[in-house]
Amino acid sequence: MHPFDGHGYLRAFTFDGLNGDKFTVKFMARYVNTEAKVEEHDPVTNTWRFRHRGLFSMLKRGEKVWNTKVMKNVANTSVLSWGGRLLCLWEGGEPYEIEPERLDTIGKVKLMDGWDSVVERRSDGGDVWDVAARLLKPILYGVFKMPVKRLLAHYKFDARRNRLLLMSCNAEDIFLPRTNFTFYGAMTSFCGITPTIAALSVNPSKETSPIYVLPRFPNEVNYNRDWRVPVEAPSQFWLLHVGNAYESLDENGNLEIQIQASVCSYEWFTLHKLLGYDWQSGKLDPSIMYLNGNKSKKMPHLVQVSINLDTDGIYQRCDIEPLNQWIKSSDFPVINPAFSGSKNKYIYAAAFSGSRRALPNFPYDMVVKVNLSTKSVRTWYADSRRFIGEPTFIAKGSEEDEGYILVVEYAVAVQRCYLVILDSKRIGEADALMARLEVPKHLNFPLGFHGFWASNE
Repeated sequence: MHPFDGHGYLRAFTFDGLNGDKFTVKFMARYVNTEAKVEEHDPVTNTWRFRHRGLFSMLKRGEKVWNTKVMKNVANTSVLSWGGRLLCLWEGGEPYEIEPERLDTIGKVKLMDGWDSVVERRSDGGDVWDVAARLLKPILYGVFKMPVKRLLAHYKFDARRNRLLLMSCNAEDIFLPRTNFTFYGAMTSFCGITPTIAALSVNPSKETSPIYVLPRFPNEVNYNRDWRVPVEAPSQFWLLHVGNAYESLDENGNLEIQIQASVCSYEWFTLHKLLGYDWQSGKLDPSIMYLNGNKSKKMPHLVQVSINLDTDGIYQRCDIEPLNQWIKSSDFPVINPAFSGSKNKYIYAAAFSGSRRALPNFPYDMVVKVNLSTKSVRTWYADSRRFIGEPTFIAKGSEEDEGYILVVEYAVAVQRCYLVILDSKRIGEADALMARLEVPKHLNFPLGFHGFWASNE
C-alpha cells in the first residue's frame, strides 16, 4: 500500500512534572480505530488484510472482485485539538475523535451537519458540469461508496476570531473538476484498473498557478471583484504547506497580501508516483523524489508570494521569490503561532543539508531558521543517516524566536526514533540541542505527517 493509504497511527509525547530543567516524558502510540481499520485488521492474530483500495494504491487481484469501494477514511494526515476535542483528520472524510488520556477512538465527528442542504439549494440550474455532477452523485455515493461530505485535512487557526478554518468539497468535485479532468482516467480508476488518484491530472503547458483570494467576510468588503477569478502567480508550482499569511496596506492604500509557503514543481509532486510508490509493481523507491541535475527550483523549497490588490479589489501584481534566496530542498514551514496572520520575522522548516549522495534531497536531515529581517539563515543538522519530520514550535516568552522546536528524528543505522528538543533562539549554535529522547523499541515508528503542541492551559 502507498504510505498515504496507511492506517492512522497516533503518537503522543506528554511532558509531566516540570521543575526547572527537569521533567518526565511519557509516550503513547495507538492506531486510530476507524471503520477501515476494523475491516482490515485482525486483533486476534494481529495481521492485516487490505480489503479496500485507497486513493493511491491498488488491491491484489483476488480482492478486486465486486469491490467497488474506491476510498477509505484512514484518519492518518493531521491531528488537532479544537472545541475540547482531539481530532484526527484525513484528506477526504469526517474526522475521528480521540480520547486524549489513553488515545482510545471515540468515533466520527459530524462537523458538517446541515451543509448538504445549503449546497443543494445553490446547485439548482447551472451549466453542463453542474448537471453532470447531480447525475453522478447517486453513483459515487451508492455504488463506489464515496463519502458525501469531504473535509480536507490541512487547516489553519484564525487566532484573532478564535476560529478553525477547514476546506471542504463534494465527492463529485474530485472526479468532475472543471479543469485538468480526464474522462479516461476517471473511468479506469472507478473500475479498479488504476488508482483513484489517476482521475486527476495537471496541465504542464500552463505556465502560471491560480491563487484564489476569497474574503472570509464578504459583507464587510466593498470590492466589486469577482472572487471566482483567481490571481495567476507567474510560476508553475504545487503549493505544499503554508507557514504564514498576512496582509497590510501599501503607501497607495492598496492591499498587500504576503504568503510564506513551501512549493514544488509538477515534475516532483507527481500524483501517480508520489513518494516513489509504483502502484503497478507495488514497490516503494524514494529515489524517484530526486530530480537529476541542477533542478533545485523543482524540489520543495520556501517562497514568499506577494499579491497586490487596489482599493477596488482589482488584481495589480503577483510576485514569487525564494525566502532569503534559500533554495535548498525544504518543507513543513512553521512559525511562532502567536504571530499567525501577522507580520513575522522568523520561519522554521525541515530541510536537506546536501551531504548525501544517495537520496540527496529527501528525506530531510536538518532544521532551518530563516530570519526575514536580516535575510540570514541558520541551521541545525541531525547527523549522518538521520532523518527528521515536521518541526513544531512551542512559544516560551514574549520574543518571537523564544521557545523550543520539537522534531521527530529517525536513525537509520539503529532503526530507532527520537524526540529532539531544540532551543529555537540558538539554532545555528553548538548548544542548540537541549534533549534527544529515545522512543521504546517496541513502539518504534517511521516518520509521520503532521502534529501539534497543546499546553495544559
